[in-house]
Amino acid sequence: MSDAWSFETKQIHAGQTPDETTNARALPIYQTTSYTFNDTTHAANLFALKELGNIYTRIMNPTQATVEDRIAAL
Repeated sequence: MSDAWSFETKQIHAGQTPDETTNARALPIYQTTSYTFNDTTHAANLFALKELGNIYTRIMNPTQATVEDRIAAL
């Protein structure tokens, strides 16, 4: 994020960068309810909050995380 962005621009673009794979500028809406884990240790760390990540969409998801980052930037 650029510190030179106006307040209005931050409202729209803060907390998100274009997707490296697709170059999409807009934030995708993730329509999933659950996420997979790399292994049982990864799952245990996520549920113990030792590691941040997506567990269940009502708790945290990529879209929500970006909105939180955007609000924090304001």
